[in-house]
Amino acid sequence: MSTRLDHRDPLVFDTHELGRRPGALQRISRTVDAPRDLGVAGVIGVPEGAPVEIELRLESVMEGVLVTGTARASAEGECVRCLESVELELDADFQEMFSYPDSDDRGRSRAAADDEAEADEDMIPLEDGLFDLEPVLRDAVVLALPMQPVCREDCEGLCSTCGINLNENPDHHHEAVDIRWAALQGLAGSQGTDEKDNMSGSSDGDVRSAAEKQEK
Repeated sequence: MSTRLDHRDPLVFDTHELGRRPGALQRISRTVDAPRDLGVAGVIGVPEGAPVEIELRLESVMEGVLVTGTARASAEGECVRCLESVELELDADFQEMFSYPDSDDRGRSRAAADDEAEADEDMIPLEDGLFDLEPVLRDAVVLALPMQPVCREDCEGLCSTCGINLNENPDHHHEAVDIRWAALQGLAGSQGTDEKDNMSGSSDGDVRSAAEKQEK
């Protein structure tokens, strides 16, 4: 069961002024406080309580009220490359159909065709002429926000070895050592030491032999 809408809620709008006259138009401008968790959780979003400017165009059609609008706000998040804070201006466009109850203006039941019934499932029903914009606003904001925000397009990110910010240290680098060659270098070093030892041993032996010959 749906919760009854409260007309005092800033994201609840009244369509009674349209009077169910097809073609009737109404424009509404309203600034509201951002609801909680408006955005992509843990990535980027509009802070709770931040101002959200909403521009709406309400048009009465046969099926209900077609709502077209734009929401503007400032979103905050974290760069996925360097983890620095990101702030961007958000413009989220949306359009939604809010349907009238299942009866025509003369109060007769309306027999919908199969395809019309399927279309009705995609429409949100009006409740006593009221509609709640919050679910529509949430969907629009999520679609308008980047899933991987960056502080700038050419952000270099962090060093994968030590984590230093490469934007602040563009010349930073580490000497890359291929572990496949490191073992060979170690082996070559040990062989060089052995050769030196052998050469040293041979020289000592030669000196001793020469000394013995002189004594004889």
